[in-house]
Amino acid sequence: MRIAVIGAGGVGGCFGARLAAAGNEVTFVARGAHLEAVRRSGLVVHSPLGDVRTSPGSVVGSISDLGPADLVLVAVKLWDTEDVADRLRSSAARDAPVLSLQNGVHKDTVLRGRLTDEQVLGGVCFISAFIEEPGVVRHNSALQKVVLGPYRTGQAATSRNVLAAFRDAGIEAEASDDIERTIWEKFVFLVGLSATTATVRGPIGVVRSHEQSRRLLHDVMAETVAVARACGVRLDSDFAEDRLDFCDTLPAAMTSSLHNDLENGNRLELPWLSGGVVDLADRLGVPVPRNRTVADILAPHVLGRPAGS
Repeated sequence: MRIAVIGAGGVGGCFGARLAAAGNEVTFVARGAHLEAVRRSGLVVHSPLGDVRTSPGSVVGSISDLGPADLVLVAVKLWDTEDVADRLRSSAARDAPVLSLQNGVHKDTVLRGRLTDEQVLGGVCFISAFIEEPGVVRHNSALQKVVLGPYRTGQAATSRNVLAAFRDAGIEAEASDDIERTIWEKFVFLVGLSATTATVRGPIGVVRSHEQSRRLLHDVMAETVAVARACGVRLDSDFAEDRLDFCDTLPAAMTSSLHNDLENGNRLELPWLSGGVVDLADRLGVPVPRNRTVADILAPHVLGRPAGS
């Protein structure tokens, strides 16, 4: 399968490298020093599941440089989604099925608004990984999972083919018969993990081991569940308790990309996480005081640390 991976960071790098190792023809889209390192030496992924290195040169610097593809994986930060969709529409890969592995509940709405409903599959991923240095991605836990499904009945065969490609690459992959609900289920967990690890500035082990931060984790997720239910998504009212139990099973050192970005002075996806919960809640009349407080606390850091500071 010819697979274009737009974004070669933690998510795109890990999944793309595994797919390449399984014999798929994978081309990454990257930029800057990361692009040059992958072009020169390939992409290296260090993982508890085994290290992987892709072939040198399996990368381009622009979506316009892509050739035809059988699948496009979108793994860029959320603020780049609109630009990616617009550039993809005029590329040689414009007719390929598209699967976003990004965070949040807004991503597919943006993609479907700029591409076609037939192209965009629904999906979420569960992984903790980041760029350690140019050309090198660190996967820091054994968690490596994708859940995907069709939005339309006509996408069923394509969805099965993509699922098989992930499984053949040794990636845990599941099919969902209600992908919108699945995306919201992941979002509830992600908002909780991101909000607490970023505000505490520590991993999930620290968050869950203190009464006050554990309560914050629960409350942030419970508010997100309330917003989902107000949107018509069929989540159980006690789903936050289920996710809190799940958080207790995670490696103590696991953290969020929001926390990593905060510590490194990078731009934050906050407006699509707790900030996104607040925006939806305001439209729906749902009180979300804990998410609002998290968004307010982290607001000064949204655009990242100024250069030289």
